[in-house]
Amino acid sequence: MTTLPTSKPCPFCALGERELLASNTSGFSIFDNYPISPGHALIIPRRHVGSFFELSKTERDDLFDLIEQVKAKLDGQFAPDSYNIGINDGPAAGQTIGHCHIHLIPRYRGDMPDPRGGVRWIIPGKADYWSKP
Repeated sequence: MTTLPTSKPCPFCALGERELLASNTSGFSIFDNYPISPGHALIIPRRHVGSFFELSKTERDDLFDLIEQVKAKLDGQFAPDSYNIGINDGPAAGQTIGHCHIHLIPRYRGDMPDPRGGVRWIIPGKADYWSKP
């Protein structure tokens, strides 16, 4: 199992009482404690697993069902214009919590001056490919 070294308990395994946006057999969804935008949600597998690639097909399918359910709720509550969906899988990809989770990030017109490139901006020199010769 891919895990990040930590001396702290897993925050997703020890959530305690928390309002869930949606849940099913394999996972659940909550709002992010440090949202990038209004409505930023996390879809989290119930099983403690570090990497998306360690999930079973059933777990992956269930998590993608949760993405659809949460998107419908966010559409109604926040009316975003678009979404980014992201997974930081492993320390080199920026994962800081050693429990797999999927970010569903609502995006709004004007939240960035030029949003083109989307997730490509994780490596800024690679993002602006449309203006390169």
